[in-house]
Amino acid sequence: MTETTGTPAVETIKTAIEDILKTIDQEREREIITRRFGLYERRETLGQIGELLGITRERVRQLEKAILARLKTAAADGKIPAISDAERLIIRDLSENGRVGRVQDVANRLSKDKASNNTRSHVAFIGELSPRFVIINETDNYHQGISIAENGNEKKVRGDIDSIVKTIKNHGQPIDIESLHGMLTFESPSQIRGLASLSKKLANLKDVWGLAKWPTVNPKNIRDKIYVILAGNGKPMHFSDISKAIKESDFKRRNVTTQAIHNELIKDKRFVLIGRGIYALDSWGYSKGTVSDIIADILRKAGEPLHRDEIVRRVLKSRQVKETTILLNLQSKSMFKRVAKATYTIAEPQQ
Repeated sequence: MTETTGTPAVETIKTAIEDILKTIDQEREREIITRRFGLYERRETLGQIGELLGITRERVRQLEKAILARLKTAAADGKIPAISDAERLIIRDLSENGRVGRVQDVANRLSKDKASNNTRSHVAFIGELSPRFVIINETDNYHQGISIAENGNEKKVRGDIDSIVKTIKNHGQPIDIESLHGMLTFESPSQIRGLASLSKKLANLKDVWGLAKWPTVNPKNIRDKIYVILAGNGKPMHFSDISKAIKESDFKRRNVTTQAIHNELIKDKRFVLIGRGIYALDSWGYSKGTVSDIIADILRKAGEPLHRDEIVRRVLKSRQVKETTILLNLQSKSMFKRVAKATYTIAEPQQ
C-alpha cells in the first residue's frame, strides 16, 4: 500500500523520518536502516540486506546496532530536533488511548484510516529511537506495540499483558472491558484495552474480550458467526435477517450467501427451527422436533390430559407457529386422543 499525501500527522512523522535519515552520513548505513525497518518498502532480513550490500548478515547486524545506538544517543541529547514533533503526536495519541497499544492501531488513528505499511514502520522507528517510548517487539505471542516509557520497560509491559490474559482465562468466559477493569489494578479501562490488544492470545468483539480460540469473541466459520448474531440479538431471528446481520457486522470474511447460512442453521445442533425460517438457540430452551412431537412431549410431561388452550399456550412458548397449525396437529388420531370437550391426551399405541 503506497501512501501519497497523508494526514498532517502522517506528513509530520514522514518529514521527521526523512530528517533523521539525513543525519546518517554514509549511504550504506542509511540503506541498512531504511531496509531493516521498512521505512519506504517492506522490511528486509539481515541476510537480504547483506546480499545486496555484499557483506555478511552478521556485519549487517553489527552495523545496525551501532547506527541505532548513535541515533538513540542523539535523540536523547536533543540533537535530532525533527523527532520532537513526531514524538508529541504519538504521545498525544497514546495518552488518549491508555498510553499503550499496537503500532498498527496508533498508525491507523494518526492516518484517520487504515494506515500504510510505511506509516506503521515510521511510528515504530520513532518509538525505537525516542527515549520517551518503549517498543514491544512482535513475537508468536505479542503484536508489535508501543508504550509511553513511564509504563515500564518491554518486560514489564509484557508482564502486564500476561496478567490480563491469565485473568480472562481464569474467568472462563468473555468479559466486557469495564468488568475486566474491576478485576484488575490498572489505571483505566483504556489502558487494559491497549495492553490486551497486544496479545495474540486474546480477541474481542464489540469490546467484549476473551481468548482468541473462543468463537464467541473470534468467530471464524459461518456457524460461529450465526451463534454470535443470535446470542447478541437475544431472541429468535429469520435466517434472512441473520444473513443481513452478518453482512453488516465487523466480522472478517462476512460476505456469505443466505443459502449457506440457512444450510448451517439446519446442520448445527446449537440452532433450533421454531417457525417458518425462524431459528433460536438451543440453550434458550426451545424444543426440537415437529409440532406434533412438541405436543406429545408436553402431554407426557403433564402426566394428564390438557385442554386445547393450555396445549396451545405451552407450544407457543417453544415454537413461533400459528395457532391453527397446532390445532391441526392435534387432530392426528394416531398421536392424540380427545378425552373430553377440547381436552386431549396421548393416543395409546395400536396393538
